[in-house]
Amino acid sequence: MVGIPEAKLESWASKGAIVTAETTHKSVRKALDACDELRGIDPEIYLQGSYKNSTNIRGESDVDVVIQLNKTYTPYTLELSTKEQELYKSAHIDATYFLPEFKNAVLDALKAYFGYSMVSEGNKCIKIKKDSNRLDADVIVCNQYRKYKRYVNWNDQDFYEGIIFYTKLGDKIISYPKIHYDNGVNKNSVSKTNNLYKPTVRLFKNARSYMVNQGIIKENIAPSFFVECLLYNVPDTLFQNQYSTTYLNIIKWIVDSLSNGDYKNFVCQDEQTKLFGDTHKQWNLKNGVLFLSELIDLWQEW
Repeated sequence: MVGIPEAKLESWASKGAIVTAETTHKSVRKALDACDELRGIDPEIYLQGSYKNSTNIRGESDVDVVIQLNKTYTPYTLELSTKEQELYKSAHIDATYFLPEFKNAVLDALKAYFGYSMVSEGNKCIKIKKDSNRLDADVIVCNQYRKYKRYVNWNDQDFYEGIIFYTKLGDKIISYPKIHYDNGVNKNSVSKTNNLYKPTVRLFKNARSYMVNQGIIKENIAPSFFVECLLYNVPDTLFQNQYSTTYLNIIKWIVDSLSNGDYKNFVCQDEQTKLFGDTHKQWNLKNGVLFLSELIDLWQEW
């Protein structure tokens, strides 16, 4: 059969190293534990992105770390009924500790622990340079975001938990890394895809990296996050033990979805946002179609 050899697809499906990612995460935690101000606030620290989701591939060098303020959270209550909004408002008081001062404390703690030359502030995140024991780290400093589904009282409420932060340019960023992770674990389960979802994500991410390295597509055409979200929409039954079959199954299904308009219902893995659109949180449809076209050519011309 023509196409990409099964051995190559199997190698693309394999997972990259995770030990240094865990070491990086632990070092950030130690930095914050050494800060008296932050110890009293007890921030939540966790990985997000490919290392957390077990979709990391060889060559990925940045670890995404979230430092989340839970003492203060940002609510979104507009989807509640008028009565629920009134109940929520009457039960809550204004915060006294805010994200800007929290971020300043985090930045000071990281510089004190790692050294001023190793830590810098970018537009979206704080960057920590790698050394022999850890990887480069992109640190998101945020506070909890609650998108409310129901509110009666403190003991009877329900919400989607996300994170919210602002770039240095003033843009507001909201995402749901915990929901993204939980949904990926569920789709990868034995009852869903028989533990084949995450290896398949790695396969397509490696195919994407191969095409970038070969100059076939530009790096910004198919960000890894959107590649993973695209595959999240693929029916569970199309993930097969033979990766060549899975590759072809998925390509055909996406082509059909583009033809019949089903792509309009594709969602990101957190299921809070449509995958394709014109916002910074969505994939430009033109780029998605280009990526698909190049995946087809990659198979046919291998």
